[in-house]
Amino acid sequence: MSSSVQATEGSPPDRLYSLADQTARFARAKEEKNERYLNIASVYDGSYLKGKRVLITGCNRGLGFSLVKEMVSQGAHVIAVVRKTTPDLDAAGVVQIIDKVDVQDTAAVEQMTKALDSPVDYVINNAGYFMEAAETLASLDDKEELKQIDICALGPLRVTAALRNAGLLKNGKVAVISSQAGSVEWRFTQNAGKGGDYGHHMSRAACNIGAALMSEELKKDGIPVVLFHPGFNRTDMTAKYSHIWDIEGAVDAAEGAKRVLHEMGKISMDITGKFINCEDGLLIPW
Repeated sequence: MSSSVQATEGSPPDRLYSLADQTARFARAKEEKNERYLNIASVYDGSYLKGKRVLITGCNRGLGFSLVKEMVSQGAHVIAVVRKTTPDLDAAGVVQIIDKVDVQDTAAVEQMTKALDSPVDYVINNAGYFMEAAETLASLDDKEELKQIDICALGPLRVTAALRNAGLLKNGKVAVISSQAGSVEWRFTQNAGKGGDYGHHMSRAACNIGAALMSEELKKDGIPVVLFHPGFNRTDMTAKYSHIWDIEGAVDAAEGAKRVLHEMGKISMDITGKFINCEDGLLIPW
């Protein structure tokens, strides 16, 4: 495995995989004074985005909106794809907003492509959903589980397929914003003795296998697909975990966006199909 895959800035050079225990991961970063982890500005350079056409889904709030603001500040030509726009998004400086696009709706996603006049350089599949209630075997909600799978797993497939089939992904690169929740191996640490949140974890595992398969199919087109765990961000989606934000190193979405874009700048065929933790740049096992 090449050093470009390891991406170990701030970590020992022989360290390949990130650490499953979030609290221990953050504590280790502080102990090692890992600037890559603790201060992304120490390594981040978003100048590669200048003039690039970037299409991003699910970006009217949270991490997605922070990604939009940072990319615009770097001179990217951002195409925002959302179900419904907001005054903040309208004023963010993007070159195009395509609204009324629900990633659960194949027809709407295909219609999206007709609003584009040229190929994109990057696609960020960011649209996601995490149900509010906690699930256990005593409180399963199959409709919510299927909704999460539809948005988080099938959504990136629909968007990427529509762009590729319309000839709008030539020489492009695909980022899939997934989650460490999709690592089966890490469930035995992060959910030890409790299980739970079935729909969330199932949707992210399905997202990951879908992206891995896309990466293989798109190899012949020279289009890399890389999965990112964006790190623990202080957003509305994670607010139900606010009691552990501090001990697990959750960061503001603006910093989380720079972590993601730092790793996105490294996307190439050398790392297609890889699952990367944007907190430390290390791999996450499947």
